[in-house]
Formats: sequence, C-alpha cells, structure tokens
Amino acid sequence: MKQVLGLIASPRQLGNCEIMVKEISRQLAIPHRLQLLRLTDFRLRYCNGCYRCLSRGGCVLGDDLPVILEAIAAADALILAAPTYFLGAHACLKVFVDRGLSFYAMAERLWGKPAVGIGVAGIEGKEGCTLLDLERFFLTLQADNRMTRVLYAALPGEVVLSEANRQAAAELAAALFGEPALRRQPRCPLCGGTTIRFLDDGRVRCMLCSNTGTLVAGPVGPTLEIARGRHEFITDQNAALQHQEWLKGMLTRYRERREPLKEIKSGYQDETPWVKPSGAQEEGA
Repeated sequence: MKQVLGLIASPRQLGNCEIMVKEISRQLAIPHRLQLLRLTDFRLRYCNGCYRCLSRGGCVLGDDLPVILEAIAAADALILAAPTYFLGAHACLKVFVDRGLSFYAMAERLWGKPAVGIGVAGIEGKEGCTLLDLERFFLTLQADNRMTRVLYAALPGEVVLSEANRQAAAELAAALFGEPALRRQPRCPLCGGTTIRFLDDGRVRCMLCSNTGTLVAGPVGPTLEIARGRHEFITDQNAALQHQEWLKGMLTRYRERREPLKEIKSGYQDETPWVKPSGAQEEGA
C-alpha cells in the first residue's frame, strides 16, 4: 500500500487546503494511506546562512526540520496545498524551502517522489506568485511535479462547491500515480516553470530556474526557448549535486579569505541605531 503525505501550508484547520488534500486522496484509484502534516504545527527557525549543514550532514539549528524531512522521506508521494496570502503562498512554505541546503544530507531518500500541488486563492486572478511558490517547493525537493493548479475559494469548505474544483481534484489524483498531465505552453523547457520576467534586452528569464532565453511566436501560440546557463541550480538532480559541490568550494574560498573579509566588515561596524523588540530593549537597559 502506498504512503501519501499531505503537506498543509496553512494554519487553518479544516480549511480549503486540508479539504482539497483529502478530496484528492478520496479520488485516488490505488490503495493508499494518507498522512497529514501541517507545517505551521512545527517549530521552524529561519535559515541563517551558516552553511554548516554542508559539512555536518544536516542543519544545526536544532528545531523540528528533521521531523518534517523524515515524514517526506518515508512517503511514496506528496500532495501539497497552500493558501494565497497577499499575492503569494503562506510564509511557512518559504521558511521551509529556505532550509533547502540541509536537504542534501537526505537527498537519496527525499528526491524523486511524485507530487501534485494546489494553491487556493480567495479571488480569481489574485493568486500572485502562489503557483511559482508551489513549483519552487517541488524543485527544491527534486520531486517529480506531476501537476500544480490554482483553485479559487474564499470561505472554508467552499472549495468543493465548485464543479471545476472537484474536476481539478480528480485530475490531480489521476496524475499523482498515473501519466503526467499534459503540460500547457508556454513553459520553460528546462525546469517546466510557468513564470517569466521580461528583461530590458528583449529576452525573458524563467523565474523558477533563472535561465534566460526568448519568447517566440508560433503557429499554435508562443513558446519559450530557454538555454542552460553557466551555473545550473536545481533544474535536475545532477545540477543540484553540482551546485552542492560549488557551495562546498565557496566554503573553502571563504576560509582562505576570512581575514581580508573580516577587515572589510569591520569598516562598517559603527553605532548606527537599530530598532529592537521591546523585550530586547528592556534586557539591554
């Protein structure tokens, strides 16, 4: 029996995200066991960019990240659901993805899992970068992104009142362990990203893998022609491993240049005032 992990990036219990994950599970045709994980239930500290996870086999912050990663590693497939808060997915999703360097320690167990994602927005067209946030989550985990969709519903429970949303749940369920969904165009041919930025020189940049190219008019609509850059990041597992080695090289470079860099930083150490939380001000008084 397959183990499916539903990742809920919402603090709301029995909200539209949780309901959609359960609806997709109900429409899965194969025997499976659904387990749920709500990211906001866990203590996740902000990444501080120390890079010690690259040499110590995992993050040293000492929070609940290992529990979440172990749940993902134990699953056969993932269903991710996140609400839109102010034109993007809930912040807990970004806090988790920012810890991505520590995922390398468990890469063999984490990577390659089939996954589908749902973003829920209250107003049609106001989802902002929510879809990009879902795609980035899967790319950071090197998951097999079978389908991502944005659905519209505002009130808790409203998401399943729409026939279009129920049909989307059926399509997501079929894609999770079946044939990958037909991918609409235009999308990045390297990473599958669907969000682009127009650059000043007429080129475009994929906002998921950061590679550049052009938007070309074709007989059936525009297509993206994107070329691989000099430094790939996470377009595939091989690129991710190469990026890991580059990061380790940067650690070596930092150690070699630590003293001159320390001297540069000391020139900016001054008495510029900081706004602090009230508790910190009282402690320092």
